[in-house]
Amino acid sequence: MNLEEYFKRIGFQGSYEALDLPTLKMIHKRHVMSIPFENLSIHCGERITTDLQVIFDKVVRGRRGGWCMENNLLFGWVLREMGYDTTTLGARVFSASSQDFFPYESHLINKVIIDGKPHIADVSFGMSSQVWEPLELISGKDQPQAAGIFRLIEKGDVWMLEKTARKPEFLNPECAKSSLINRNLTRLVYCFSLSPRQVEDFSDINHKLQTTPTSLFTNKSICSLQTATGFKGLVGWTYSEVTYKPEEGVDVFSMRDITEEEIEEVLREQFNVVLQNKVQPVSTKLSYTM
Repeated sequence: MNLEEYFKRIGFQGSYEALDLPTLKMIHKRHVMSIPFENLSIHCGERITTDLQVIFDKVVRGRRGGWCMENNLLFGWVLREMGYDTTTLGARVFSASSQDFFPYESHLINKVIIDGKPHIADVSFGMSSQVWEPLELISGKDQPQAAGIFRLIEKGDVWMLEKTARKPEFLNPECAKSSLINRNLTRLVYCFSLSPRQVEDFSDINHKLQTTPTSLFTNKSICSLQTATGFKGLVGWTYSEVTYKPEEGVDVFSMRDITEEEIEEVLREQFNVVLQNKVQPVSTKLSYTM
C-alpha cells in the first residue's frame, strides 16, 4: 500500500506536506467525490472484510467503493501515513423507525486533531447525509455544507450529529411518493463517544451487517457518489440524481426505475464501478431514506 496510488485514485495532485486543515478538507472532499459508498459486495456473493490490505486492493486498485468499515478504515490509514493525529471512533446510527439510536456501533468514523482542535472526518455515510468536509468538534455550532447545515451536539459523554436539509423538489411527480425521500428537514444522523476504537472492535458487527436477514444492508443494494452539485444514488432498481440548490432553498430530485439489464451500465457510467461478479439488486420494504 502506498499514498501515491490512493491519491491517484481520488484525483488529488496537490502537496500533502502541510498537515493543515485545508489539505485535510481537500482530500476528504476528493474521496467522497471519487469513491462511492456502496454495499454491492454483499449482493455479488463477496465477503466484506476489515483487513486493510484487502480494502486497499479493492477500493484503490480495483476502483470499487465500500461501506464505512472499508472507506473510513482506509481514510484513517491515509491520514496516519500522512502524519495526522488520527483516532478511530465508533458511532451508533439513528433509526427513523424506532426514533432512537441503534444499541450497537455499526458506523466507523475518524477524529483528527489539527493545531490542537479536534475534527470529525467521515467519508462514508453516503447519500444526502454525507459531509464533504470534516466537521469541527464544537457543540451546537452550525456548520453549513453543500448538503445542508450540520451540527454536533454534546450531551454528557455522547456527541450527536444532526442535519438540517432543504425542502425537496421533484422533477417528476411520482418521486414525491417514493419511500426513499426523507421528509424530516431536521434529523439526527448518528451519535458517538470519544473513546478510541480498534479495528477488532468492528469484526462482529461487520459480519452481522452482511449476513443478518434484518440488516439494512442485506435488504437493500446501495450505491451512492457525491457530485459537484449533489449526489447520485442507486437503491435496488431506483436510480436518483439529486441537485443541491441552496440559493433557492431546495434540493431537486430526479428519480427513475431501471431494469436489471441496465444495472451494470448505470454502475459503470454513473459511479465508475465495474463489478467482477454479477450483482443481484434487492430493495425490500425495510425503511431507508436517501
